[in-house]
Amino acid sequence: MKKPAVILSTCLIFATSCKEEKENSVKEENVPPKAEKIATNLEKHGDVRVDNYYWLSKRDDSEVIDYLERENDYNDKMTAHTKDFQKSLFEELKGRIKEDDESVPYKFNGYWYITRFEEGKNYPIYTRKKETLDAEEEVLFDCNKMAEGHEYFRLVGINVSPDNKLVSFGVDTVSRRQYTIQVKNLETGKIFPERIDNTTGGSTWANDNKTLFYTKKDPQTLRSDKIMKHTLGGDVNNDQLIFEENDDTFYAFVYKTTSQEYLVIGSTSTLTSEYQILKADDPNGTFKVFQPRERGHEYSIYHYGDSFYVVTNTDDATNFKLMKTSENNTEKANWEEVIPHRKDVLLEDIDIFKDYLVVSERDNGLNKIKITRWDGTDSFYLPFDNETYTAYTTRNLDFDTDILRYGYQSMTTPASTIDFNMKTKEKEIKKEQEILGGKFDKNNYESKRVWATAEDGTKIPISMVYRKGMKQDGKNPLLLYGYGSYGATIDPYFSTSRLSLLDRGFIFAIAHIRGGQYLGRPWYENGKMFTKKNTFTDFVDCSKYLIAEKYTSADHQYAMGGSAGGLLMGAVVNMAPELYNGVVAAVPFVDVVTTMLDDSIPLTTGEYDEWGNPNNKDSYEYMLSYSPYDQVKAQDYPNMLITTGYHDSQVQYWEPAKWVAKLRELKTDDNIILFHTNMDAGHGGASGRFEALKEVAEEYAFMFDLEGIKE
Repeated sequence: MKKPAVILSTCLIFATSCKEEKENSVKEENVPPKAEKIATNLEKHGDVRVDNYYWLSKRDDSEVIDYLERENDYNDKMTAHTKDFQKSLFEELKGRIKEDDESVPYKFNGYWYITRFEEGKNYPIYTRKKETLDAEEEVLFDCNKMAEGHEYFRLVGINVSPDNKLVSFGVDTVSRRQYTIQVKNLETGKIFPERIDNTTGGSTWANDNKTLFYTKKDPQTLRSDKIMKHTLGGDVNNDQLIFEENDDTFYAFVYKTTSQEYLVIGSTSTLTSEYQILKADDPNGTFKVFQPRERGHEYSIYHYGDSFYVVTNTDDATNFKLMKTSENNTEKANWEEVIPHRKDVLLEDIDIFKDYLVVSERDNGLNKIKITRWDGTDSFYLPFDNETYTAYTTRNLDFDTDILRYGYQSMTTPASTIDFNMKTKEKEIKKEQEILGGKFDKNNYESKRVWATAEDGTKIPISMVYRKGMKQDGKNPLLLYGYGSYGATIDPYFSTSRLSLLDRGFIFAIAHIRGGQYLGRPWYENGKMFTKKNTFTDFVDCSKYLIAEKYTSADHQYAMGGSAGGLLMGAVVNMAPELYNGVVAAVPFVDVVTTMLDDSIPLTTGEYDEWGNPNNKDSYEYMLSYSPYDQVKAQDYPNMLITTGYHDSQVQYWEPAKWVAKLRELKTDDNIILFHTNMDAGHGGASGRFEALKEVAEEYAFMFDLEGIKE
């Protein structure tokens, strides 16, 4: 039967109305959150900055929480189509990891110590065995049980007393890096009632087995500024203040020398060091200054026999040199040279054995380990033949031994723990990282090092890895990673997670930009303070090089960095957004000027020698010229995934929150910005062995989605 026209018309109108309503609903769901603009004037040196999103720094404010939750909801909606892929990626990443795994045992003071994991469990189990590995296992801590009921859990600072009967440890269940120290009786399994709050988590036993030294934090700035002494069984409120660091650009810490003969209090800033020493047998004695602090003088100390060895940059030893002095005359006027300063070789660290001195160096960006007999009869380097690799000494606590334990890995070779006999020159691989799943073959991958030319003519090294057969046709997706601050070097390391990128056609590259120490101490000095912009332009020039050499193209290039590397991401997307299809910025330090002007925020004052003190006009103006938040402007930006932790004590959550709000306001493109706040985590992200892999899966899925990779 034919329907009347009026009914058909009504049906058509209704259908059209439903369609429009559905489309509008979809559009509404895809509209990103909009943070309210409330102008706050920030004035310094006669300059007024208007910060429309300053209000987001009101921690625990209901409107702030609401905004963060709306951003999380938006992120969930925009990535809903990748959730299944994220889950499968997580299982893929997890599937390569040996769940029932354990560390290579190391021996100390009569016990073998082992960290192991059990299948299906997120946290480590710390154990030991007396004298022989065949002895009965003694569980020190089962972190899986300790973590029950906590969204976040981290145990640090495990420190066994000299008589092996007690162990001190620190726990954080918030992710603000404010640890509570407790002591466990290893004979009874009971934990002592005293709880020492707001510490760094680490502690040091005197040789009397009852006196514990530890470091307290300022409750607001979280600066580690007080060294305290606690007597077991005593009231923690009556603990004795041993040393207070009153210079708010310094941090204090306490430890015991490897020889177990000295307690050491250290005070360090970015540019300056000072140590105090006390015989570990005399915990009630007075600490003596080893060498008084001098601005710009950095040194570290190592005890051996009746002497101390000192790695120092005194007398313009930019790349450091090794000195020796009597334990009774420790000021630098008494220091004698052991290894001179070398212009092209960075002296990074030393290990001392009864018959050998082991020196860790960096030459032309590559790690080198040199072994020398004290009697002068032999001296040689460990042989490494890869073009780009990472080698490092590990836990060497046994003084009277011929065995050096070191680690080795490359971008194609899983990490190995190796025991090297310094007398016979034979090595034994104690463990090579096992890659499960049956698909990994290191012969399927290739790594190499290339050099980009910076705008000032400096050659910038780039380490990269990819599947063999890669064609330089400009069509490869490529992820370029960078950090470039604090003199921290991102070495070419192996990653099981990274295989998920490589096996889907990605090239992975590390830009060894200035601000790190890849090419020695001058590499760092030329990427900090008033040369900080070199860090950013180096990364941009590396990106341009990779495009010019047809490793990738702007349509397929991605960039990633976290913390100070997040600052790097913020700077480069302001400077050269056209070079990247997508950017991942994790816990990014992007509100540089405002943060560095607020000395109540954790880490601020201690970083004046890294970034500058904006209370000085010249530093203020230079920092303002690159601060990512201040330099956001009306232009196109790449697709971006930005992550943070609500409890982050190093980069407060509001820095990325404000940055996202300003980017949304000013950007002129239709690219997506996703912002995810982990409401239960801090700077290091989620706790637990596998929970962190969910964050990796989220980052990978973001890039895969942009590349059209669905599985």
